Amino acid sequence: METANEIKSEAPMEILFVDDEVNVLHSLRRLFMDEDYEILVANSGEEALEILKVNSQIGLIVSDQRMPGLTGVDFLEQAKEIVPDALRILLTGYADINAVADAINRGGAYRYVTKPWKDEELLQVIGEAAQHYSLRKENKRLNEIVKKQNLELKNWNSQLEFFVQEQTLEIQKKNKELEGLNENLKRNFKNSIRAFSSLLELRDRKTGSHSKNVAEFSVKIARDMNLPEKDRETITVAALLHDIGKIGIPDALLLRDFDDMDKGAKKEFMLHSVRGQAAVDSVEDLRPAGILIRHHHEWLNGHGYPDGLSGGKIPIGARIIAVADFIDNTIRELDRDGAFEIALDKVRNWLGTRFDSQLYPHIEKEIKGVYSKILPQGKIRMLEVELNVNDIKEGMILSRDVNSGTGLILLSRGTILNTKSILALRRYYQLDPSRTGIFVAVER
Repeated sequence: METANEIKSEAPMEILFVDDEVNVLHSLRRLFMDEDYEILVANSGEEALEILKVNSQIGLIVSDQRMPGLTGVDFLEQAKEIVPDALRILLTGYADINAVADAINRGGAYRYVTKPWKDEELLQVIGEAAQHYSLRKENKRLNEIVKKQNLELKNWNSQLEFFVQEQTLEIQKKNKELEGLNENLKRNFKNSIRAFSSLLELRDRKTGSHSKNVAEFSVKIARDMNLPEKDRETITVAALLHDIGKIGIPDALLLRDFDDMDKGAKKEFMLHSVRGQAAVDSVEDLRPAGILIRHHHEWLNGHGYPDGLSGGKIPIGARIIAVADFIDNTIRELDRDGAFEIALDKVRNWLGTRFDSQLYPHIEKEIKGVYSKILPQGKIRMLEVELNVNDIKEGMILSRDVNSGTGLILLSRGTILNTKSILALRRYYQLDPSRTGIFVAVER
């Protein structure tokens, strides 16, 4: 930053002396001729005002008090209006305290000096005033710079805020788009798993909608147990694909009951859970589900397969799928009133040995919600009606699984039709026409 001395050397301060005595003005010129000031003089207050009007750069005004016409105080008061930044000094030869007070109060005088003055004292007073003026001028200049910079900073901040808001909105928009894409990916992933599950059931037509039932039942149990959403999603996928390893089992073996198999056949059959894990292991997102697929035939007492795990070593998801798989197979074999009560009795007999006892309250709570829509319950008698796909309506309940022409299970028995499922069925019936209509249950 420039100092006051540097400013003064570059632009000498202009001083206006005002006195009605010419010899006084000459004396003042001689006194300051060797100083680095530009000296201007006026013989009256009126003349001085005219000089000030055309020269606003004057930094210091030194005026006598007693002058004809305008007094020093009157002149300084008017000068203050013309050059408010200039410092003002009153010269007075009288011990008039009122004049001094007026000079300070009305004329904004910086100082006063008595006449006759001492040269050394006047030089010192003028020097201090010049330094004070230079500092004030520099301070004003710096304040203007700061003001300008603050204004620029304010404008920059406004632009930055606008830019940040704009970028934030853009980021939010992109995040929303990404969320939408992620949702689509998740939905497509789930639909792909369900579609693949339906294809698996073509391999073993007697299972019908087994995988879908097991998945629905398993996730209801998991939700009732307050398992985390991520775990529930893994259980859903694993339940839908729990029999994927059966693809490698020969048809003749697949059609036989497990209890009727010889030792070699049972050994071959029991490999399907390991094959199931291996089949999905190449997809990284399916590896957690693969672990559940591998262990869904383990028993709580360690007598299951393939690894003979026991107790808490068996993943909770595998324990849930195991009991859901058993119940659905039992109900499917019985296919009559009270089937799920019989299935529950069988589960109770296996608690603590084959199945986990802590799961039973959740099983008992959720089983009706899954199977009451599939199995006939109560005294209401239902009549089965076959309808054209274009005649089905919302709220109707499927009395049979709906299969495409090539045998793909489209919807399970017990499904309550809604707009989305009806549109899907009509689309499938155009792509892969079924040989039958849609079977729904209605009250007699």
